[in-house]
Amino acid sequence: MTATLPTTRGTDTAVRLSGVRKTFGHGPAAVTALDGIDLDVAPGEFVCLLGASGCGKTTVLNLIAGLDEASSGRIELTTGRPAVMFQEAALMPWLTAARNVELPLRLAGVKRAERVARAGELLDLVRLSGAGDKRPHELSGGMRQRVALARALASALHDGGEKSLLLMDEPFSALDAITRDFLQGELLRVWKATGTAVVFVTHDVREAVRLGQRVVLLSSKPGRVVREWAVDGLDAAAEGALIDDVNGRLREVISHHAA
Repeated sequence: MTATLPTTRGTDTAVRLSGVRKTFGHGPAAVTALDGIDLDVAPGEFVCLLGASGCGKTTVLNLIAGLDEASSGRIELTTGRPAVMFQEAALMPWLTAARNVELPLRLAGVKRAERVARAGELLDLVRLSGAGDKRPHELSGGMRQRVALARALASALHDGGEKSLLLMDEPFSALDAITRDFLQGELLRVWKATGTAVVFVTHDVREAVRLGQRVVLLSSKPGRVVREWAVDGLDAAAEGALIDDVNGRLREVISHHAA
């Protein structure tokens, strides 16, 4: 049975994965990337998917986004079409920052005046109000990622309104530590301002604990949910202890896979 997208029934989840399995290839050469993933994300919740490289984190995002189809199991969305933000900003180099943000609205048939106004609002939200007429090569890496965030929000909020979903695949991993730290704070500010649900993929334990309300650890291939932690509202001491605990469990997962 393949995954199904979407459903519009009332629910307390933005997205629900039930017994999701993904296998690439056929026969003896087949590789199982995910094996029985169960995961619920509530509307407006910030969930971090954590795991070693190759554990299937990105595959989970691709299945939720509809970029690929599960081999079996079920995926239910009660949001609009999810927006995806990748490691690279992937901006159109011939378009200005504002026109890049407008692009999903233009493709959706939104009238020019409305999409110009919306792009301006979103650039203000990511603190790039003075950069709308600049092209990507004129912006720093961190600024390009903020434009990409504004573009993803344009898509997610247009399609989902109050029930929007943003999927983020290690969007800050290619940035230097100072820029990454700054953008993590900016992402939290924007998330609180918009109320969109976020599924954020990372292999960085500190990033997961800092950003998420909940951290979900996947095993090494094939990916399964092996542990979850509620991380919202922790003080510094509790956060440090939790980081140690998560690091310990992650090392166990990696060691078990290596053995």
